[in-house]
Amino acid sequence: MNMNRRTAFAAGLAGATIGLGGMARQAAAQPAPGGDNVSFYRFRVGDAVVTAIHEGVFVRPLEGFIRNATMEQVKAAQEEAFMPAERVTIAISSLVVNTGGKLVLIDTGLGEFAPPTAGRWMANFRAAGFDPANVDTVVISHFHGDHINGLRRRNGEAVFPRAEVKVPAPEWDFWMDDTRAAGAPDGLKPNFANVRRVFAPMAKDVTRYIWGQEVAPGLTAIAAAGHTPGHTAYALTSGGGRLMVMSDTTNAPHLFVRNPDWAAIFDMDADAARATRHKLLDMAANERLQTSFYHAPFPATGYIARDGANRYRMVPAMWQPAI
Repeated sequence: MNMNRRTAFAAGLAGATIGLGGMARQAAAQPAPGGDNVSFYRFRVGDAVVTAIHEGVFVRPLEGFIRNATMEQVKAAQEEAFMPAERVTIAISSLVVNTGGKLVLIDTGLGEFAPPTAGRWMANFRAAGFDPANVDTVVISHFHGDHINGLRRRNGEAVFPRAEVKVPAPEWDFWMDDTRAAGAPDGLKPNFANVRRVFAPMAKDVTRYIWGQEVAPGLTAIAAAGHTPGHTAYALTSGGGRLMVMSDTTNAPHLFVRNPDWAAIFDMDADAARATRHKLLDMAANERLQTSFYHAPFPATGYIARDGANRYRMVPAMWQPAI
């Protein structure tokens, strides 16, 4: 008889089902749980405690997502990563850093502006034991909506009422420039408008930082322009621990860590984004740094290993049940 891989697999499963029939009937008597998983994950970086807060995901068509690769190449990369062939799913996770003296939030998620596949940030933040009123500092990496919308509710109310908000000076200078906003191409006008919605009510209180500056205890801003003009990554150093916070250096590690020369549709300056990606991936690989990605599968932390010429791979960090 001719037996292909699919029929062989089905036959194997059928045998297993017969052998475990009693167990299957017993499991079926237990009602299936409903609702969402609580999604936060804590780990230690030296003396600092870092908590990854999951927002959810957004999904977009694969077509047009990468500007300098063929659909065949991109679909092959998706298949290699066990991802769907026609769409890309992008996870969203921000970080809360307890330095011992300060509670620091790096980026805020989409907040009340999330699609149905996301919108879980605040529930997960509270489940992790945090209160928005206790956040001392909010550090923003760049001004895309999935990083800043969580600062302000739809009714205009500030979500973190006592926090100092810190933003990259080059990012502020670009997006808050009225002349540039007036002459922006149609594709960028909504982002200019959203930046003003979020920041205009607090403009006089926003602190602008420069690259190389310590923006919170142990947290240093790293120049990472390309994705946006002021896009910023971070080095967290505490005790003997180090963490590189990649922000949006890659929009999906299974695509852009593996293929760092590819350009995402969201990269405003593809050449600068490519140079930044190589610089930070090289640094992480050479120094064996633990990394955190805003758009990696949750809990969005791991290491970077070289995988041939101009290619890397993300190695997930071992899940730690206790910190």
